Amino acid sequence: MKLLHIDSAITGDASVSRQLSAAVVERFKATAPELEVVYRDLNLNPVPHLSGEVLGAKMSGADHAEAAATIAALDEFLSADIVVIGAPMYNFAISSQLKTWIDALAVAGKTFRYTESGPEGLAGDHRVIIASSRGGVYSAPSPMAAIDHQETYLTAFFGFIGIKPEFVRAEGLLLGPDQKQAAIDGALAEAAAL
Repeated sequence: MKLLHIDSAITGDASVSRQLSAAVVERFKATAPELEVVYRDLNLNPVPHLSGEVLGAKMSGADHAEAAATIAALDEFLSADIVVIGAPMYNFAISSQLKTWIDALAVAGKTFRYTESGPEGLAGDHRVIIASSRGGVYSAPSPMAAIDHQETYLTAFFGFIGIKPEFVRAEGLLLGPDQKQAAIDGALAEAAAL
């Protein structure tokens, strides 16, 4: 069994999403010692942004380093049984590094296809766990829920490719030290229960 561990926070060791994603991975390693883990830090090793040149090279099969890097990211995802993603909220959404990685996954014929009855996800055999962190409280019934473009986007994208993602969440991290610690402790307990 193979697990792909993705981190996308730009804050290094201060990142709560990195702490949570590491806890989720450790939980899986404890329950399946034979688990193969592949790690990608999108801050240190980003996937190239999708551009006309990259798209053209991918479609034509031309030899192009950036196109090859996006294909490698897709292959990494497709070869994993479990994907753990550290996804902090930045300005109500995901990081640009994570968005670029997701762009590499959205490939017709590989992760989804269009049918006469609409789009069909092709990646439903993958389990995706998202370690979500955010400074405020954005989950319902918070009045801030309407501007959550982080978890709602991730749910929509992975749903489109056939996956219902699971979330381990720490929110309200900037609402004081007690709230931050309580949020982290709660999320770590969720990770331990997976």
